[in-house]
Amino acid sequence: MTQRTSNLDSKTQAFLARQTHRMLIGGDWVDALDDKRIQVENPAEETIIGSIPSAHSDDVHKAVSCAKNALSQDDWGRMRPSARQNMLLKLADLIERDARTIAELEAIDNGKSAAVAQAVDVGLGLEFFRYMAGWATKIEGSTLDVSMPFLPPEAEFSAYTRREPVGVVAAIIPWNFPFLMACWKLAPALAAGCTIVLKPAEQTSLSALYLGELIGEAGFPDGVVNIVTGDGQTTGSALVSHPDVNKISFTGSTEVGQIIGRAAMDNMARVTLELGGKSPMIVLADCDPEKAAQGTAAAIFFNQGQTCSAGSRVYIHRSIFDTVVDRLAELAEAIPLGSGLDPDAQMGPLVSQIQLDRVCSYIEKGRQEGARLVTGGERADRKGYYVKPTIFVSEDDSIVIAKEEIFGPVLVAIPFDNVDDAVDRANDSRYGLAASIWSNDLSQVQTLIPKLKAGTVWVNGHNMLDANMPFGGYKLSGVGRDMGKQSLDSYLETKAVVMAL
Repeated sequence: MTQRTSNLDSKTQAFLARQTHRMLIGGDWVDALDDKRIQVENPAEETIIGSIPSAHSDDVHKAVSCAKNALSQDDWGRMRPSARQNMLLKLADLIERDARTIAELEAIDNGKSAAVAQAVDVGLGLEFFRYMAGWATKIEGSTLDVSMPFLPPEAEFSAYTRREPVGVVAAIIPWNFPFLMACWKLAPALAAGCTIVLKPAEQTSLSALYLGELIGEAGFPDGVVNIVTGDGQTTGSALVSHPDVNKISFTGSTEVGQIIGRAAMDNMARVTLELGGKSPMIVLADCDPEKAAQGTAAAIFFNQGQTCSAGSRVYIHRSIFDTVVDRLAELAEAIPLGSGLDPDAQMGPLVSQIQLDRVCSYIEKGRQEGARLVTGGERADRKGYYVKPTIFVSEDDSIVIAKEEIFGPVLVAIPFDNVDDAVDRANDSRYGLAASIWSNDLSQVQTLIPKLKAGTVWVNGHNMLDANMPFGGYKLSGVGRDMGKQSLDSYLETKAVVMAL
């Protein structure tokens, strides 16, 4: 054990010491039926730290069957809303108790900063459980006056609607925010009374498996939450195509989301898709250049740029363009790289060799297309999947690096002269997840907000999230919303009831 890992919380050390991890099906921790496994890698060290089961269709069928059976069992299906609320609150308390352990697992498995993971990933996750716990007791229908004009006037009726859990939920989450995304899927599904089969990304399954242990400790009945591990082609495909899955909630790439959306339609499963983005930032002429530079750096380099809403293209008014870009370069070059367990590091490695190669290929495309490289532009000369914070400048925003989602620490800065032109160019994208405006002229800001085709518009900030605010996108950035009351609604069906008196 290295000196760095010897400083880990004792629970983290004990969890990692198992090395051979299992998945949760029907309340039992099990291996895959064929005993196939996937290696778990630490991206900061390029070392293998354990393995997880590689579930195939029979494992998935067992998990879905357990979830379906749990729906009809009295200990969950007839549980009172206040009991569901209390169980979710208990789980949130356990997450808060073990926040350090979860954050350290994220740092080792994903590469992100443990300190940031504890404050952001774990902090937002446990608060979302508490927020959704309150909604468990506030699910309501409505009474309706009906006319029935084809029946005699003396006929009387009672009519109302009721909200019911959609059923078995298949939740598939990405590798960039493994724990937080698990919370985003689990909390509203459980508040609504659904059961769930969760599939974490094969690259980053450890925090989800640890969360499964806390779910058991919180007292959730067996089969209400099942966690299967494996890749998308085998495990994920079997899950989304299963005929007993009533709702699919997926966060990931647009390309995979389109495949899942088509599979959902085959069984008419309800679907929520939170997909990719190429989120623009618009910096107006009145904005303080220092504030613009600091905000842009945080928007693109947070989580190594592996964020669906990352501010990966910034439109800056020409009058302050050079000043902002020069300062951005200074900030980028000053970012210390290092392991997520290093308290002095501000940016960790990318999640895998595959992601490293993808990001580096986009950087090379930027060079080939004639964009001017300001700083970075290469893999860091050290062990681990590190890429230097990279900034390109281009007058042309039709180039590949300004259009496609890179999912790495790569920014394209683009000057503009006319604000309306900047908005048109910002909207000229197949994505519409998020955008931000940077200005003190709130009158102009209010004029621009409805013009931007994005699910979220931030002003003088970026990546500002709250449990009460819905998150999702326009266009190819997805269907439906996570967080907020809207996320609860997507796990409920509406039943109309008409009764002749």
